[in-house]
Amino acid sequence: MYITLLQITTDTIPSVSDLAAEPSEKLSLIELAFKGGIIMIPIAFLLLLTVFIFFERYFTIRKAARGDKNFMLNIRDYISNGNIEAAKMLCKNTETPYARMIEKGIMRIGSPLKNIEVAVENVGKLELYRMEKNLAILALASGIGPMIGFLGTVTGMIRAFYDMSVSDQISPKLLSSGIYEAMVTTVAGLIVGIIANLAYNSLLSLVEKVIYKMEATTVEFMDLLQEPAA
Repeated sequence: MYITLLQITTDTIPSVSDLAAEPSEKLSLIELAFKGGIIMIPIAFLLLLTVFIFFERYFTIRKAARGDKNFMLNIRDYISNGNIEAAKMLCKNTETPYARMIEKGIMRIGSPLKNIEVAVENVGKLELYRMEKNLAILALASGIGPMIGFLGTVTGMIRAFYDMSVSDQISPKLLSSGIYEAMVTTVAGLIVGIIANLAYNSLLSLVEKVIYKMEATTVEFMDLLQEPAA
């Protein structure tokens, strides 16, 4: 009896050579993406939009953050010597948000200090709006990406159950298309949401650094205007 069971076990368990001989089908990322169905189209669009906005805003904000370290020292020298036109020309040539703010303040020299401060702050608000342009789209993509992926999960499971209801014989191959759609769209939606969230927060961090520099420059400029004449 023991010999008979051993023979049955040996006959039913495939050998290593049999397993090696079995063909194994491998899917590429592109083929796997196509398994997600039509729901992958808006997810792919969100991914491309996220990447485009991130790099476009990144280089724009980085450009706004850089500037001459001696900018305010030169402005101080020009204003102290009464050379207002040279100070304006320096601001025009610098092409940074804080330089445009100081330029507006220089143009208002002679007005009450409160009016100058308000004018500078208004320019700062406009510059901030320009830097934060399209950042809201990244925030939207980080939230809507996983939701679209979850929608694909629901439609995929509906498709799988529908195939079960209309088929006389249920097999894994029959259910695979619906399950593929459910799983692939879920993963893709989460990936887009994570990338968009990271892009949004990293850009927001860069914007905050520029805002700090703008505020520090404004305070230094207003202090300069309040210094007693030599």
